[in-house]
Amino acid sequence: MGLPSLRAAAWALRRACGPWTPRLGPRLLCLPPMAGNGEAPVPVGTQQEQDRKGRRGWQGTARIWEETEQQAKKLKSSEDGEQHRKLPKRKVVLLVAYSGKGYHGMQRNVGSSKFKTIEDDLVSALVRSGCIPENHGEDMRKMSFQRCARTDKGVSAAGQVVSLKVWLIDDLLEKINSHLPSHIRILGLKRVTGGFNSKNKCDARTYFYMLPTFAFAHKDRDAQDETYRLQAETLGRVNRLLACYRGTHNFHNFTSQKGPREPSARRYILDMFCEEPFVREGMEFAVIKVKGQSFMTHQIRKMVGLVVAIVKGYAPESVLERCWGEAKVDVPKAPGLGLVLERVHFEKYNQRFGHDGLHEPLDWAREEAEVAAFKEQHIYPTIISTERHERSMAQWLSTLPVHDFSATAHAAAGPGTKVPRALEGSDGDGGSD
Repeated sequence: MGLPSLRAAAWALRRACGPWTPRLGPRLLCLPPMAGNGEAPVPVGTQQEQDRKGRRGWQGTARIWEETEQQAKKLKSSEDGEQHRKLPKRKVVLLVAYSGKGYHGMQRNVGSSKFKTIEDDLVSALVRSGCIPENHGEDMRKMSFQRCARTDKGVSAAGQVVSLKVWLIDDLLEKINSHLPSHIRILGLKRVTGGFNSKNKCDARTYFYMLPTFAFAHKDRDAQDETYRLQAETLGRVNRLLACYRGTHNFHNFTSQKGPREPSARRYILDMFCEEPFVREGMEFAVIKVKGQSFMTHQIRKMVGLVVAIVKGYAPESVLERCWGEAKVDVPKAPGLGLVLERVHFEKYNQRFGHDGLHEPLDWAREEAEVAAFKEQHIYPTIISTERHERSMAQWLSTLPVHDFSATAHAAAGPGTKVPRALEGSDGDGGSD
């Protein structure tokens, strides 16, 4: 302990106990302040009173020392966070890519460790990298965390975007990625406005669904024939059926969460088509792309499943038109393996803030090469390998004959009731496969 500390302790003791007085026999004398030129001892009370004052004084000293020790502990505990408090905490967006196999979706299930999600690993990496405090990992609202889309169990993403507040530490992306498994990567980071919310500011989402082309073979053909190759005529029919989804429709039959008269069941699809097929490891695959404002749980998988059922000959084309009505239709749900969130769109945000000189447009053009590399390294191989070993598509195709595509329930308002048409681009809840 240095000299200044000793002086501080002495002054604290003096304040607590009062001035020191010598003991003379059974009575105590104290020296009063100077009065004239004489000094006279003045009795200050009995021994019992002095002992009581002394005890109070020492108790006061102990309390002062205890408070000083507590303040020292607080100071020591805050030293580790001193550097972070000096760093700016800013709202950013992260471009996230991941393979969803083995995970129960994107969104974190707070308080449940039974079902692991992508956000469990992501938040853990954010804390360990030092860009958010530990209590923000426990309560994600403290860092204003929001994801663009909730992806379902087993669904992957090449262009998921999350918004949150972080400390802008050096080498932020490298530090976060160092605590993530290889099948989850942060590919980009951009500053955004303070009130930015990735879910609410997202104009549209683009998904793709990768499937083996033998899924389009007629039902009379072997459902597991890997030598099947998609003909141009069949591809043309697939695209004609997929085009029927464009525009605003009542998709209540394509999810289990909505009734036929709920306004939020009406969704706007900008485009949906199937690309040219390609061969990987001796098996031919095709990719169906769909862009919409928002999607409900299982909606895309059911949209794909119904087209597959029609092309294979298990359902007539007229069932598609019936699905827009209020009657319940049993729409098959394709496996989740091939579904991937490819990118999210922020067109209105980019128009307003993308060229204001302060913020970058959220288009991720510079990250395209990394996104493509991640798909080639982690997403495509997982889909192909899993399909070969688990045969999820072949097993699902074998269940199509038991589906009854006729209406199983009639609208409460009676047959022929028209469903009011919502405005194009009506807001959805942001839920997705």
